[in-house]
Amino acid sequence: MAEAGERVRVRIQDGVADLRLDRPAKMNALDPAMFAALARTGAELAGAKGLRAVVLSGEGEAFCAGLDLASFAALEDAPSWLLARTHGIANLAQEAALVWRRLPVPVIAAVHGVAFGGGLQIALGADIRYVAPDTRLSIMEIRWGIVPDMAGTLLLRDLVRGDVARELAYTGRIVSGEEAAALGLATRALADPRAAAFAAAREIAGRNPHAIRAAKRLFNHADEAFAARQLLAESEEQAALIGSPNQREAARANLEKRAPVFLDP
Repeated sequence: MAEAGERVRVRIQDGVADLRLDRPAKMNALDPAMFAALARTGAELAGAKGLRAVVLSGEGEAFCAGLDLASFAALEDAPSWLLARTHGIANLAQEAALVWRRLPVPVIAAVHGVAFGGGLQIALGADIRYVAPDTRLSIMEIRWGIVPDMAGTLLLRDLVRGDVARELAYTGRIVSGEEAAALGLATRALADPRAAAFAAAREIAGRNPHAIRAAKRLFNHADEAFAARQLLAESEEQAALIGSPNQREAARANLEKRAPVFLDP
């Protein structure tokens, strides 16, 4: 599998898939083509013979800068596709993050540069996250007047304390790779996260593949009904926010680098 879509590149060697977000000129920012490529690639890897582990990283200067501005400008048309359950219990954007959790083999994200908004949520879908110490990470959606809706509220539950998740989501503050590791957003902060990810992937590839897959199934075993409700709730809240007066004001103020003036609820 040399290539799997215009936004993603994949190469498999010795049971380890090297999967790279490949839109470096845009810091791997998310657009509809990227969402589709990630979901499609995950589905293809799920059936790949001999696969033992996946390393997920970003080409160029960053892992993923989040939703690109051109796509953000078109968000007012989003409520209909946000609510559509096109991938089981998820919509397409949620699938771009959840597909790595559902893959039958471990996925290790190697994160550098930035992982903002949807980019961070994609990394959260991995089993393990290695980050560079100077990586910048943020649940940045609040700066645009919206909420994390790519399974972030579901995935964060197992990673950080509830108050930490709320602080990051309410403020959108940026944390370093070192702080991310201390908080639980990242597994470890390392000078070379890609090298560390491949070393771990090769070690995993040398273990009993049936035991590795069984371990992942056990870790993934959760309340499917709750997951379905939470993912739909994300989409419903986001659909109600997009295009509302305060959301428009948040986006304008962010672009114009000024303080927003909001209407009271």
